[in-house]
Amino acid sequence: MIGGAGVRLKGWQQAAVALGSAVGALLDPRRADLIAALGETTGKPAFERVLQRMKNSPEGRAILLERPRVISSKVGHAWDLPDNTFGAAYAKFMGSRNFSPDDRPPVRFMETEELAYVAMRAREVHDFWHTLFGLPTNLIGETALKVIEFEQMMLPMCMMSVVGGTARFSEKQRRLFYQHYFPWATKAGLRCSDLMCVYYEQHFSEDLEDFRQRLGIIPAPPPPRPNYM
Repeated sequence: MIGGAGVRLKGWQQAAVALGSAVGALLDPRRADLIAALGETTGKPAFERVLQRMKNSPEGRAILLERPRVISSKVGHAWDLPDNTFGAAYAKFMGSRNFSPDDRPPVRFMETEELAYVAMRAREVHDFWHTLFGLPTNLIGETALKVIEFEQMMLPMCMMSVVGGTARFSEKQRRLFYQHYFPWATKAGLRCSDLMCVYYEQHFSEDLEDFRQRLGIIPAPPPPRPNYM
C-alpha cells in the first residue's frame, strides 16, 4: 500500500475496525490514524467513484499515471515561489502552523494499489484545500472543510466528522458554525470544480486568486464582527 504494508480484512474485521476507529476518533479527534482507518474502511464505494471520475478527466488521468506525492521532497520548492502564487500561499499555510506534508498516516485497508493511491491523494490534498478556501485549522475550520470534502467525495467519514465535530462545539461555536460557515461550505463545495481531478503541483506558480477563480472557489467568509453573536 501507499507508505505502509497493506492489510486484507474480512467483512466482520472491516466492520470492527470501522466501529473501533469511529469511537476512538470521537473520543480523540487528534488521532489522525483512527480517522484515516475510518475513512478507508467505510469509503471504498466513494473512492471507487472518485477513481472513475479521475479516469474520465485529462488532468485526473495524468495524476493517476504519474502518482505525485505531497511530501517534502516533492513540494519543497513552493517555499521559493513569489508571494502571490498558490504554491507560496500553501507554503505559508504549512509554515505558519509548523505542519509537515510528511505527517500523513499510510493507507492500509484498500484492496488495490490504485484505490490506495486515490485514498492517499485525498488525504494529501487536504492542506491544498485549506489554502484555497482560506480555512483555519481550528475545530470550526476543520469541520467546515469536512462539509466540502463530503460534497466533493461523498465519504461517510466526512459526514461522521461533521457530526462529531459539531458535537464538541460550545453553544456559541455551534451557532456560529450553522449560521455563518455551514451555509457557505454547502455552497462552496457544490459550486467548485471536481477538486480530486486537479494536479495542484503543476499550478504552484500560478497566481492564487486566478487559480481560485478558475476552479470556482469561494473563499471562506471573514469571521463575523464581535457583536455578531
